[in-house]
Amino acid sequence: MAWLLFLVPLLFAAVTLVVPSNRWRPWLVPIGGLTHLGLTAVALIGEPVSALGGWLVLDPLSTLVLGFVSLMFWICSLYAPAYLALRPDRSNRVFCACLMGMLGMMSLVILSHHLGLMWVAIEATTLTSAPLLFFNHNSRSLEATWKYLLIGSVGIALALLGTFFLAYSSIREGLEPTLLLDDLVHLAPRLSAPWLHAAFVLLLVGYGTKMGLAPMHTWKPDAYGEAPGLVGALLATGVTSCAFLAILRFFQICHNAPEAAFAREILIFMGLLSMAVAAVFVIRQRDFKRMLAYSSVEHMGILVLGIGIGGLATFGALLHMITNGLTKGVLFLSAGNIHRAYERKNTDEVSGAIRRLPISGPLFLAGFLMVTGSPPGGPFISEFTILIGTIHAGKYWIAGLFLSLLAIVFIGMGATVLRVVQGTPSAKALATPYRDRPQLVIPIILFFVLALSLGVMIPSPLETQLHQAVAYLEGGHP
Repeated sequence: MAWLLFLVPLLFAAVTLVVPSNRWRPWLVPIGGLTHLGLTAVALIGEPVSALGGWLVLDPLSTLVLGFVSLMFWICSLYAPAYLALRPDRSNRVFCACLMGMLGMMSLVILSHHLGLMWVAIEATTLTSAPLLFFNHNSRSLEATWKYLLIGSVGIALALLGTFFLAYSSIREGLEPTLLLDDLVHLAPRLSAPWLHAAFVLLLVGYGTKMGLAPMHTWKPDAYGEAPGLVGALLATGVTSCAFLAILRFFQICHNAPEAAFAREILIFMGLLSMAVAAVFVIRQRDFKRMLAYSSVEHMGILVLGIGIGGLATFGALLHMITNGLTKGVLFLSAGNIHRAYERKNTDEVSGAIRRLPISGPLFLAGFLMVTGSPPGGPFISEFTILIGTIHAGKYWIAGLFLSLLAIVFIGMGATVLRVVQGTPSAKALATPYRDRPQLVIPIILFFVLALSLGVMIPSPLETQLHQAVAYLEGGHP
């Protein structure tokens, strides 16, 4: 089963490369996504998954992330055929193959319990997603792609160096060198603390670059701003979740060392720094797609902040990975529809989206309200849980700063979003051929319903899985 979870998407990627029809090829993406979702469901309810002598394992953490990523990808894949039908001037062969390849590599990242294999898989997600950024084939998308590749390559190189340091931390103490996660967690108390500290810093910076933590986030505004909305949604939910999982793997080792206090202090600092940087740059942001990039930087900061606080905040952070991801699906896909209708991204030229797009416009506004923590959306529950966990930990000044930064981002994003949705569309915008259609709004509605539902009630199976993931992360075993 472990093999199928990443090999089946790769098989679909290969099939899309040989299918000749530009019209029918995109339908392989939702079919492949649904197949992967079915395999994921079987894996989640079946016996524990393990393969390659412990190199591939489906543990409580990876179970949570795999289920979320598979569902997210399938909903996004429903958007792909209708979107690509609007681009008949461009071949979608590479685009469809890279979508399925990305799903396969994200699955491999999630399953990997060998840290070297995980590094290879994360680098492969970069290589499969880069052509997706260049789909528009213009100078700005080319620049965004190169930034994504170059900055990501620096980050992944630092992560490789950190992985070497982690291996040397066992050699330094005369232990058998290993990169298997389970062995490292078991040996953690005997690892060399200085080398473990250096490894964690390098790995946090390296994988934090992929995740989009400040100040390693500089690829995000260009990439999210120039990528199709579908690709932005996948980057902001799938790829960042995989990078976040990689950081959690190394935090788990530090927690069992025990060097949790050292790791938590760095995570809290990086979390607050990311939120602060996002708050600064989201103010007076005129490009609404770049605004979403800074929103992503903020929420990546919230994730690592919750892990740094620990306890109840860890539960909130893992829940926030899901609620924020679902809400980002609403925002990126609706923003993509608005961009298609106006053929512009600047608020000086985009207004009246509620009138111009009576479904996508209101959903964009609703997504903004949810992602900034307004009740009853899912992010409100997860952010409130992190806040309560911070207060219970006695870190009152962090709780105050957390609330202040959330308020600043709310005001900054609100100014941009209201310019987009309010007012009257220009005559030029009304003349463009794009209109809301079922295939392009149903995926957004699905994301919206799921995100809203988690703000009303967390299903019992999900709550149980979250508790198991927290216990596994902070206790080292299920």
